[in-house]
Amino acid sequence: MRKSFDKHWYAWAMVLPTVIVLGVLVFYPLVRGVLQSFTNLNESNQRDEICTKVLGGAETCEPNPDAAQFVGLDNYVDILTGAQGDFWLQFVNTLVWTVACVAFHFGLGLGLAVMLNREFRFRGFYRVALILPWAVPSFVAAFAWRFIFDERFGVINGALRAIGLDPVSWFEQRWTSLFTAIVANVWLGVPFMMVALLGGLQSINGDLYEAAEIDGASSWQRFVNITLPGLRPVSSTVILLGTIWTFNMFPIIFFVTRGQPAGETEILVTGAYRAAFEGIRDYSLAATYGVLILSILVVYASVYRRMLAKQGEVF
Repeated sequence: MRKSFDKHWYAWAMVLPTVIVLGVLVFYPLVRGVLQSFTNLNESNQRDEICTKVLGGAETCEPNPDAAQFVGLDNYVDILTGAQGDFWLQFVNTLVWTVACVAFHFGLGLGLAVMLNREFRFRGFYRVALILPWAVPSFVAAFAWRFIFDERFGVINGALRAIGLDPVSWFEQRWTSLFTAIVANVWLGVPFMMVALLGGLQSINGDLYEAAEIDGASSWQRFVNITLPGLRPVSSTVILLGTIWTFNMFPIIFFVTRGQPAGETEILVTGAYRAAFEGIRDYSLAATYGVLILSILVVYASVYRRMLAKQGEVF
């Protein structure tokens, strides 16, 4: 370390501001959150002292007998056993939500990327048009899709009425409600996947396709044996990023389904939010949610990386 610092001191000097910013904005809150998860901190016991004003304007302070205390693993036990919150319901919802969204992101993104990688008229226009959803803020898109699926005034139910079908109460059933959020998130997330995969397609050597075509390979054979292997370095990265982003995607669930019906479409990040900001604000419970979410994603990333390593991919 010392040898590296003496030889490359200028590089360390350039990295230092980034390290300081990361330490203040990421590592300190992370450590603080982990420590809070082992306490019973909430808005009623967050002060160590109780101060009161007396006649004359003076202020007297006394130790708070109900101040937050260290409780060990109690928060984790309460969450995992269902004593607090609906962790397992939210966990299942999160898995369904993440798998469905990432699968549609990748499938639709790949199809659009393959299409846009070919020469045809107005290709530039279609590229711009398909990227537009990516530029829309997620909360704006969430409000729009909430209106689209509205039971009384929504566009979809209006179309159903127009063709003589009964309107659907999208937010009164768990799976139909979750379906609306998945549709909204797929609309938002496909452009990123499309752009990333399109860049990967354009990096594949065209001579491989020409050689395969001369050898009599069909379009499907060229896709399976050249396109998919050639996209593997890109696809492995975007799938990992897409999984992490979707797992933590807060606005869509919060603004589209609003947890309806009766909290049955909550995911882990919205559960953490409600613990921290609704009712008696339970900061320790929210911190415990955060640690569990981080742990799940770290385990997933580690397993995913090992799977890629076994396939010969470097990540």
